[in-house]
Parts: sequence; C-alpha cells; structure tokens
Amino acid sequence: MTLLPRLSRRTPARAPARPPHERLVTLIGKPGCHLCDDARRVVAEVCERTGAAWEEKDITRDEELHRRYWEQIPVVLVDGEQHDFWRVDPDRLRRALGA
Repeated sequence: MTLLPRLSRRTPARAPARPPHERLVTLIGKPGCHLCDDARRVVAEVCERTGAAWEEKDITRDEELHRRYWEQIPVVLVDGEQHDFWRVDPDRLRRALGA
C-alpha cells in the first residue's frame, strides 16, 4: 500500500480583530416597530458594556435601506456587514464585537 503525502489546506489570512471600542453597530428599523424597540434595548446594552459605538437608521427616511431591508427589520449591522435581523441575541452580538 502506498501512502500519499497529506495536503495541507491554506486558510486565507484574517484581518486582525479590532477591539470593541473601534467597532460600529448599526440598527436599521422604523418607528412603531415593537421588534425594533426590543433590538434597540439589546444593542444599547451590549454596546454600553463593550464600548462599541452604535447608531440607528430609519428605513422610512432612506429609500435604499427601505428597498433592501423592509422585510427583515430590525436589522443589525456590525461594521457595515449584516449581523442579525428580527431578533438580536445579546451573546452573539458580544461575540461578534470580540467581547
């Protein structure tokens, strides 16, 4: 029996993780949305504890956000990348922020 050499997989280099205080969480929602209210509480608490900055955007004031996220609100982005929608898990958000 001939043994073949094992090929190793090369994994792409990952960007160094940034500390939470250099991260930005964006909550996309709309007024009068109870799920958005719940998400806002989670995002505010996690960001306060981790030192991450956060902002909120209203889809009723931005046509592109409305087109893109209407059926998913609330939507949470971390550094511009979609992280979650509908319900925000605080532990998962903390992990995404590296905290």
